[in-house]
Amino acid sequence: MDDATRTTARVTGASYLGLAVTGMLGFLLLRPAFLGEDGLSTAANLVDSPPRTLLFLGLELGTVATQALAAVCFYKLLRGLNPVAAWATAAFGMANALAILGSAAMLMTAAAVEDDASLAPGGDVGATVSLLWATADSWWAVGALFFGLWLIPMGHVARTSGRFPSLLGWLLIVGGAGYVVSAFLGLVEGAAPSWLVDAVAMPATVAELWMIGYLLIVGIRPATAPATASPAAAGPLPSEGVAR
Repeated sequence: MDDATRTTARVTGASYLGLAVTGMLGFLLLRPAFLGEDGLSTAANLVDSPPRTLLFLGLELGTVATQALAAVCFYKLLRGLNPVAAWATAAFGMANALAILGSAAMLMTAAAVEDDASLAPGGDVGATVSLLWATADSWWAVGALFFGLWLIPMGHVARTSGRFPSLLGWLLIVGGAGYVVSAFLGLVEGAAPSWLVDAVAMPATVAELWMIGYLLIVGIRPATAPATASPAAAGPLPSEGVAR
């Protein structure tokens, strides 16, 4: 494996790790802390501590940036192994980034509404913030479709190229399919048990953490050189046959 490929694998792993960290801190940790009992309390939380709100929105945009970077890096890393799958991984990854970008825009607008009540239709700040927050959540919910889709071509390359563990490839494919299923199950609240929606997406989390660790620690396996037959196994040379 040449140094350029090794560097690409490391950068891909670093950007993927950045995606995981910003997503967990922003979506799983800070986001619930801002959600109040109603729209007015949520709006108050958004303006109560500007530095904390800046960190929250910065993490949301950081998730967008690292997702986009990871998509580009995966394309560069995988295009020599399977151009179509590399393109699909990058395209679905970019769609994922756009979904999170939509969420960030909704949250930024919600914070602006609390600062300027004239932005709220009818002056109803609470209802407007509630709607914007719900829309931001919906961006993440429908984005789950692409969270899963980008793992499937990535897993296909990992499974068929011989440059990654085959089991990792299968887990990425299964996890990606589970994420897609979770997106459909979560379309209508209460239509499916929340534990089921979470459970079908769980293999994706395991697969992604494995891929991050593999890229950072191992990088990518060297290409296997095609086997060449020894002169003895290949039989006599034409000149030797003539001489005999």
